[in-house]
Formats: sequence, C-alpha cells, structure tokens
Amino acid sequence: MTDNTECNARNDRIRATEEDLISKILEGDRDLFLELIRPYERTVYATLITMLRSKEDAEDVTQDVLLKALARLQQFRRESAFGTWLIQIAINEARMRKRKMRHGIMFSLTNEADDDGAYVPKEFADWREIPSEALERSEIREALAKALTLLEEHYRLAFILRDVNDLSITETANILGITRGAVKTRLRRARLMLRDILSPGLQQGGQAGLAFKEVRKPWE
Repeated sequence: MTDNTECNARNDRIRATEEDLISKILEGDRDLFLELIRPYERTVYATLITMLRSKEDAEDVTQDVLLKALARLQQFRRESAFGTWLIQIAINEARMRKRKMRHGIMFSLTNEADDDGAYVPKEFADWREIPSEALERSEIREALAKALTLLEEHYRLAFILRDVNDLSITETANILGITRGAVKTRLRRARLMLRDILSPGLQQGGQAGLAFKEVRKPWE
C-alpha cells in the first residue's frame, strides 16, 4: 500500500509539473517544450523504431511527432496524461508513414488478425531465466529486436510499451485504445511468441530461453 501511495504521489507531482509547463508554453514560453518532452523522447523513439523497423525513419518521424505535438498542444485535454497523448501521436504518425511507404506484408507467427485465436507455445526441455548481465549483451539485444519484427503490430506495440518502456497496463491500454484485459492478452502472447523465437538460438552452451518478466513458464 505504501508503494502505491508513493507512486500515486509521484505521478501527481509529475502531472502538476507538466500542467504548469503546458500553461507556460501556451502563454508563449515555447523554450519550455524541450523540458516537457524530455522524459518521453526515448519512449517515442523506441515505439517508432519498433513500428517502422528503420533507424532513419524512426528519427525522421520522431521529429515530426514532436513538431506536431507542439503545434497541437492547445488541443491536449488535460484529463489524460501528456505522455499517453504524445505516444498516441507517435503511433498515428508511424501508421501514416507505413501507409505511404508501402513496406509490404509482415510475416505473422499467428494466422490471427485479432486476439480471438489462441497461440500454442512450443515446449522446451530447459527453461531457466538468463542472468541479467546476459541481457546486456549486444547480440541478445539484436536478437530481440529482430524477433520483434516477426510479430504482428498489435503484439509488438503491447510488448514495447509495457516491457521495454515499462509503462503500466493502464497506460498501455489508454495509448492503444483497448481494455486492460486486451493488453494482458496481447502481452502474454507476445512474450510467448518471442520466447519461442529466441529460445532455440539461446539454448546453445547450456543457456536457456529468454525470460522477460516471468521466471516460470508463462503459460502455467
């Protein structure tokens, strides 16, 4: 309970600070916009690179997102979190860019267009957690980035927002415009699919599959 109270108090302070910055920016002090967006730049960029699969495109669209956020700041309704609003702009801009560029059809690990179908995970004889220091290795980070490109967009977004950017289930649901239950379903399936992709390559030399936030088998 104490942790929740402290978290809520911290969020309230952040919200109050952001509201003060927004008011000053709208009054003409636009230099403060950099301070307003600084906590979210990494999340915006990570979301865009996950969707666009191109560093150059992600950097380009990030600039577009920030410029549009500044131009539309007066449209921001303060009952929602500023970070949620900003990432929603990023997702919309990425989808517009993808439509323009016609990147092609993404390979899908499931044959489902939505969350109705069940994903059946593979069984592996050994499923232990990789030590945290192993996750810092560049080859593992690269393997995860490549594996993410094989997931359908709605699974990728749930994973990148929740597990990579460490947003809450509620924040992720608000950004994607879905229920908390749908977020949990997408996140669970994304983790299972990524585990199934990554485990064979990571089981060499006695190492086991990649366990994200769960040490035990995630379907148990």
